[in-house]
Formats: sequence, C-alpha cells, structure tokens
Amino acid sequence: MVEKIGRKLSLMFCSLPFVFGFTIIIAAQNVWMLYIGRALTGLASGVTSLVVPLYISEMAHERVRGTLGSCVQLMVVLGIMGVYLAGLFLDWRWLAICSSIPPTLLMVCMCFMPETPRFLLSQGKRREAEEALRFLRGPDAAVEWECARIEDACDDQGSSFQMSDLKDPGVYKPLIIGVMLMVFQQMTGINAIMFYAETIFEQAHFKESDLASVIVGTIQVVFTAVAALIMDKAGRKILLIISGVAMAISTTAFGVYFYLTPPKPSMTLQSGLLLDVQTSAAPEPHLDLAWLALVSMAVFITGFAIGWGPIPWLVMSEIFPAKVRGVASAACVLTNWSMAFIITKNFQDMMGLLTSAGTFWLFASMCALNVAFTIAFIPETKGKTLEQIEDTFRGTAGP
Repeated sequence: MVEKIGRKLSLMFCSLPFVFGFTIIIAAQNVWMLYIGRALTGLASGVTSLVVPLYISEMAHERVRGTLGSCVQLMVVLGIMGVYLAGLFLDWRWLAICSSIPPTLLMVCMCFMPETPRFLLSQGKRREAEEALRFLRGPDAAVEWECARIEDACDDQGSSFQMSDLKDPGVYKPLIIGVMLMVFQQMTGINAIMFYAETIFEQAHFKESDLASVIVGTIQVVFTAVAALIMDKAGRKILLIISGVAMAISTTAFGVYFYLTPPKPSMTLQSGLLLDVQTSAAPEPHLDLAWLALVSMAVFITGFAIGWGPIPWLVMSEIFPAKVRGVASAACVLTNWSMAFIITKNFQDMMGLLTSAGTFWLFASMCALNVAFTIAFIPETKGKTLEQIEDTFRGTAGP
C-alpha cells in the first residue's frame, strides 16, 4: 500500500477497518462479532504500526526526527493508559465507542496533511514535493536544495525493489538490524507483562490490581515523554543501552520476588487456567516483599519507555533506503507482531513450565542479550539525514 498509493492515503484507508471494527464490537450480540471486530481493528493496528513511523520520518527535519518519531510510542502508551483508566468506570461497549473516535479524527485530519516529499519525488512529482516541503518547513526554507538532495539519493538507488537488492549491504544490513530490534523488543516480555499486568499484581498480592495497572500506564506515559524530549540530544544507542540494563535488573529482581514469595494455591490467570507453579522448593518468605514487585515493575516500565519502547520503531523508520522502505518496514512490523503473539500466547505456559521466577529470569537474559546486540551492531542515527544514514550502511559516508 505505502509504495502503490502513498503514505497519506494508506493512513486514511486504515482508518476504515478501525471504525468498522469498533462499530461491530459496539453492536456485538455474540462472541463471533467480537472476533470479527478485533480482527478488523488488529488489521488496522498492523497497518498504522508501519505507516505512521514511516510518514513521520519522511516528513520530519533531522533535528527533530527523533522527538517526533518517539511520539509514535508516546501516543500508543497514552492510549493504553486511557483504556486502563476508562476501564475503571466504563464497560466494554462504551470503551469501543470511545476507541472509535481517534481513527475517525485521523481520517478527517489527514485530508489537510500533505503526502511525504520523498514519496512524491519517487513518483516524479517535483512541484508537489516542493509544496509539501514549504508546508512542512515554512515558506522561507530552502526546499529546492532539499528536493535536489532527495532526488539524487533516489536516482542512485534506481526505481523499485528487486530481490537482487538483498545482496547490497545498504539493504541487508539495516534489514537484519531492524528485524532483530523487533525480536529483542518483544523478547523483553513487555507485551506479556502489560497484557497480564493485573494478574501479575494479583499474584504479587496487590488487592487493587486494576488501579496498579493504571499506575503502570501512567509511568509509561511519563517516561516515554521524557525519552521523546531527550532523544535528539542523548542519541538512540545510549538510551537503548540504559534501557536494556534497567530492564535486565528489574526482571531479575521480579524473578527473585516470585522465588521468595510462593503464589497462593488458588491463584489463577485471567483465562481461567490454573497457574501450575512448583512452590515446594521455594523458601517461606520472612518479610513482606510486595514493595519489591512494585519497584521492579516501575523500573521495568521506566526502562522500556526510555529506550526499547520507542527507539526500535524510530530506527526502523530511519535506516532503510527509499526504494525498500515499504517492504523492509513491513518485514519489521510483521516480525514485531508475530513475536508479540508468540510471547503473549505462551506466557501462561511459560509461567507454568519455568515457574514465575524462571520466566522473569528468562526475560532478564534476553534484556542482557539486547544490550550486547546494541553495543555491537546498532549505529547512531542522531542528527543525520536519511540519505546520510543510507551512506553509512553502504560504507560511503563522508566525514
């Protein structure tokens, strides 16, 4: 879609399954209507996961691209917190009604936004690209110079993606990095922890587990906003390293908490499956360690929010050459949501097989691995144009 009809129209069209999906959920009379509604909204979520970072990276100036790109994740966590908060007061039908409003606004507001200059130039529409840049940069900006720079990059690359392009280090290197970023993001266990936050807090003996989920959402919003503010100053790589270290420490501590605090025998997960945890070997706790669970969760969410939450999506939108940007971004998004499905679907089984402590220690080892991967392979993209980043992977970057 993004290569055929453009970034703008793709965003407008993805609003339709969002609206239709929530309408079906609102009108649901049986579980199959709920399934259909969720399938449609899930389809739209997948499209927006790709198109929104792409649109932002192609229209943003390099000085603010990190901040604007981080706002993608900021809006996501605002939505999560909003639903947690609304869930305290509204039933699911009213939640669906509220959730149908943002995609409706998206479809209307995108009518007034331009297509990205890079897509317009790839289609040979120089005049429209200059108009888009004047809209984005201001009437006095040197849009002709920027257009010429983008055109030169497009001319060097050729017209469209071919399988033979995978031999080009400027294509396969960023593709491997983008895919691995998405794998490691999900292997931290973030989606499993967020989806089962209430269950985790119940198992940690917090009586107000639904309120605890709102607190988790609030922490995520605050520190994702902090990440957005410092992204173009601190840089991507250092924030990924700090984030990975914080998550490794917190998941290790969470594992220690569950090892020292056996769950109640009657504790079940939300799906009704009995949590089969081997507790006979765990020692009886001598202290109330509920504070350790709370601190561990807070540190984990804080760490994820400042690095591994927003940055993989930001880097994905920055590192690919223009002619493979749609295909390569699609591969990254597919990897991300596939891993999210696998981890979330198997989280209950992991808790039973490895015990609660073992599951969190597994997540901790993955966080340690992503720190090593970041140090070894992730380039710094702060302050560089998209064309300069492409040259870095090809080994033709200037001083």
